[in-house]
Amino acid sequence: MSLKPIILHGHQVGPNPWKVAMIIEELGLPYEHKSVPFDMIKKEPFISINPNGRLPAIEDPNTGITLWESGAIIEYLIETYDKDNKISPKADTPGYFHAKQWLHFQMSGQGPYFGQFVWFTRYHPEKIQSAQDRYLNEIRRVTGVLDKVLEGRKYLVDDKYSYADAAFVQWYQIIPFVTGDAIDLEKEFPNANAWLQRLQERPAIAKCLKAYREALNAN
Repeated sequence: MSLKPIILHGHQVGPNPWKVAMIIEELGLPYEHKSVPFDMIKKEPFISINPNGRLPAIEDPNTGITLWESGAIIEYLIETYDKDNKISPKADTPGYFHAKQWLHFQMSGQGPYFGQFVWFTRYHPEKIQSAQDRYLNEIRRVTGVLDKVLEGRKYLVDDKYSYADAAFVQWYQIIPFVTGDAIDLEKEFPNANAWLQRLQERPAIAKCLKAYREALNAN
């Protein structure tokens, strides 16, 4: 039975929707990426889809579910559509739970801290150096955790590519734009940098990054 396209509500330059798009692409699922302008995310009709007024959200006509929060969406996509474990460890193995562990670290560690650095360097109405310094240091800390774990390894879980690796890619696209030369990934975090380079060579991820960069240049 052919699948109907999943509707992915996102934004052309927001990191989290692209994170979900990468997983959908990896799984080879049909989908439609609907761009929601930032000034419309807390208004109808989108606020009825996600009462929190944040992107992304999905509507899956194949199961009838509407879901928001990128981590929850990724877990749903894996549990529903990756039955042959293409990008996920088998259930009831340590790797199954370790992949969830890294996804939760991305959601609680990488995303919020990287996002706050963007806010305090680009959007906050006044410059607060202590806030900028704090979140820049958190970017270093989170990246340091990844760099240490990746020493001698190609991927985070069982040394095999999984959705847990893909979840980190998109937020690292902001590093050159918002940190300038304050962080040199190649010199300071060589293991994490090599890992990111490997991930960006995957066709599904490369496709999303190409679309993201084209959207970024168009805005």
